[in-house]
Amino acid sequence: MIRVIFTVKDNDICGFEISGHSDYSEQGSDIVCAAVSSAAYMAANTITDVQSLQADITDADGFLKLSLSQEDAKSAEVILNGLALHLHALSKAYSEFINVKITEV
Repeated sequence: MIRVIFTVKDNDICGFEISGHSDYSEQGSDIVCAAVSSAAYMAANTITDVQSLQADITDADGFLKLSLSQEDAKSAEVILNGLALHLHALSKAYSEFINVKITEV
């Protein structure tokens, strides 16, 4: 199962952590994994390369974590809220394969 945790501080998403594999289907044809990965990397790349915000990123097989300062989180608010909306929708459609949580810090 893919586990997604959004970190929220003062009502702003300041980061996310995505781990695991959906096991929806074979590697290379897993649409759940592809949807989550594509959305997460688009968000991370937009934040760092388009907006030029400083993010702490950890990337490994089956794991992506992005953390922002409170100030940069405000600047990336639309992107992070869009990612959260997208991943919540995926979790409703594929509840056996993806779980999304919000954690207050």
